[in-house]
Amino acid sequence: MHHRFLDRDATSLIAARPRPYAWQARSLVAKFFSLLFAAAPLTASTAAAAEDELLVFVSAFAEGRRGAIHAFRLDPAVGKLEPLARNADIESPFYMAISRDDRFLYATHAPGGHGSDATESVVAFELAGRTGQLKRLNHQPSGGDVACYVDVDTTGDTLLVANYGDGSVAALPIAEDGSLGAARVRIQHQGSSVHPKRQRGPHAHSIVISPDNRFALVGDLGLDQVLVYQLEPAEARMTAATEPFARTAAGAGPRHLTFHPNGRHVYVINELDNTITLFDYDPQTATLESQQTIATLPADYEGQTYTADVKVTPDGRFLYGTNRGHDSIACYRIDERGRLELLDIVPSGGAGPQNLAVTPGGELLLCANMPGNRVTLFRIDRDSGSLERLDDSVAMPRPSCILVR
Repeated sequence: MHHRFLDRDATSLIAARPRPYAWQARSLVAKFFSLLFAAAPLTASTAAAAEDELLVFVSAFAEGRRGAIHAFRLDPAVGKLEPLARNADIESPFYMAISRDDRFLYATHAPGGHGSDATESVVAFELAGRTGQLKRLNHQPSGGDVACYVDVDTTGDTLLVANYGDGSVAALPIAEDGSLGAARVRIQHQGSSVHPKRQRGPHAHSIVISPDNRFALVGDLGLDQVLVYQLEPAEARMTAATEPFARTAAGAGPRHLTFHPNGRHVYVINELDNTITLFDYDPQTATLESQQTIATLPADYEGQTYTADVKVTPDGRFLYGTNRGHDSIACYRIDERGRLELLDIVPSGGAGPQNLAVTPGGELLLCANMPGNRVTLFRIDRDSGSLERLDDSVAMPRPSCILVR
């Protein structure tokens, strides 16, 4: 994580009229039906357009009144974000997740920002349809320090959270109304790795539930490990898997990870050595076998930079990862074995690209440039995977996480 505290060293009567004469009434009726039928095609067209529009939430990781969750409308064909709502009943939301049925949204809540004396928590919200407005339900402590990642299981029964500061993970039950219960499980990671400043202890940086909802994978930057837990969502519990972890290279600093759509590959982006590691994944046993590690930067780049996020297109053909410092997006082709081939490295359109999101149809890539205070949009070429930056971008305070529904 690259901001204050986490990276100290490198961080919305009609007036009554007289009754008309008979001929006037007939004329009014005729006009009414004429307008009704004339409007029918427009109504159908409008409905179809509304179905194509996406709902986008972007968290503003800022203290005080600047912190909020912004909602936008997005037409993938146009590629423009239109503001819908600003939900300010939260402070410094860094990461978010949404339930599979699109009814509830969960976000980390850090009053005063990460590193303050206030207890960090996860806040539950109910979505008001597709208006972009959120109704706050409740909050619960995250179970650790510097909550940086949340995920919701596919049944909507359990929320998982990773806490970077103390290197812990927790499982919280979700009630039928979407509210959160107190953590039922908290697991403290142990150990360290080779980096003298960033790896003196564990730093759980992501927690991602497997496509079959049976396991949870945790990228721990401080341990150079991807830890694996067996998930019991009905009970909001998790336990170490039979093979409890896989290692990255020493000093790599695994940060975020994502599954390939086929569920048989896992891609881990490493913050400290600016690489992406491919693991083959066995869905039955949740074992991970390292197959490839590839750089995210030009070979001749020598400046200070840290990776952040990684996303795969819905068709499983392309992968994108961000570089903060170099301020770029690395673009890769994925072959039939899951291996990566670097295609290009393009400017992210702002400073510190923190988070990415791909639209469900694979048309667009959205990028949250957190210290650059800007969300940029790119058109994805379906054949080549190349990115074309669109003219429209959105200025907002410290965008840190993007959800697209």
